[in-house]
Formats: sequence, C-alpha cells, structure tokens
Amino acid sequence: MKILAVDSSAVSAGCAVMEDGKIIAESFVKVGLTHSETLLPMVANTLANAKMTAADIDCYAVSAGPGSFTGIRIGVAAVKGMAFPSSTPCIGVSTLEAIAWNCEGFEGVICASMDARRSQVYNALFTFEDGKLIRLCDDRAVSIEELTDELSHEDGQIYLAGDGAQLCYNAMREKLPNVQLTPENLRHQRGYGVAMAAQRIYSEEGAKSPDELIPTYLRPSQAERELQLKKS
Repeated sequence: MKILAVDSSAVSAGCAVMEDGKIIAESFVKVGLTHSETLLPMVANTLANAKMTAADIDCYAVSAGPGSFTGIRIGVAAVKGMAFPSSTPCIGVSTLEAIAWNCEGFEGVICASMDARRSQVYNALFTFEDGKLIRLCDDRAVSIEELTDELSHEDGQIYLAGDGAQLCYNAMREKLPNVQLTPENLRHQRGYGVAMAAQRIYSEEGAKSPDELIPTYLRPSQAERELQLKKS
C-alpha cells in the first residue's frame, strides 16, 4: 500500500510517501513562498526520491482542514488533480489529527492547535494509548481562554503542537505549569502526520473517490462573514 500525503494547511507545506506503513521519502518547506509555487514541485521531488511515479500510488491523502482557507483549497485541488486521471482513491484527514501524530509516543495530552485569528485557535485534544491515537474531542474553533480553562483540569503533562502552539503557550504558561511546547521539528504540520492519519482512516473506513474529496471548514471565511454582514 503506497500513500502519497500532502499538507498545505498553514504557512509550511509538506509531502510524504508511505509504503506499507513506513515513510520512505518526505519533504518540508517553510520559506514564505505560496503553496501554488512549492507544492507540486515538492510532490514531484518526493516521488522521485522514492523512485516512484504517480502510477505507483495506491491512495492520495491531504489535510482537508481546518486551516488556511486558501492553503486547504490548494492542497485538496492538487490531490484531486493528481488522482482524477486514474481515479485513484483519496482520503481527506483532519489537520489536527495529522499534527497529533507527530507526537507519537508522548505520554500526556496532545493539544493540537492552529491559529484561527480573533483570539481563537482550531483545536482538538488527543492522547496515545498502547500505540494508538485516541481522540478526546471533536475538531473545533475555540477561544484560547476557554481552552486554558478546560486544560486546567488536566493533571498530567500537556503538549502543545501545531502552528498555534506558541500562541497558546504564551497565554497558558503562567496558569498551567504542566504545559510545554513540543520540539520545533515535531511542532508543525508534516506529510508524515497526514500519512499516518490516512493509514488509520483507510483501515477503519476505506477511501473515497476523487470527486468526493472536499475541504472541511470549521467556520466561514472572512469574505463570507463580511458578505453575511452586508446582507443582514
């Protein structure tokens, strides 16, 4: 089973090729370029490093949200474009679950968060039990203040991961002595996490056709909110 996994949900972008549960090639960039410039060349290079072509891929996976509206759309569109010619199955994964997979083996609560602006983060909580990732709540948009209050009831170690981790840490560290940042190399979205999440979903639910792959947004975009305000 060969999975090509893509992430373009935030400032960074990543791509990985997994074969039978093992990552055999991975790329990551965080240089400020747009994903329309970096994503497809990165995919091509990662496939080349894995000594594969698109014809070898059994399933495509992508961070389908939450995250940057533009970034999510670019990632989903890219994967659909690669999958359509051969009707290759696709899997859209939660960006927050993909982040949590970077912390495999950590003991405690994994607090995956992404900056959602307006003093909010996209967030979900996870923990690992016997090597399995256990979800503790649904993906959500929540204020950092509410999240801090919720985490104050946790006695064990709390690990902050994702591009919203530093934002949360700055707000929480004085109130929550058991909170800490994950290492920089494990903090951001990566193709590895997307591949791991996709592998779980494939084994439990199967994959979808390319035309069924859609972005997952937790709240309307700014443009949609402004349009709604004009109508009201």
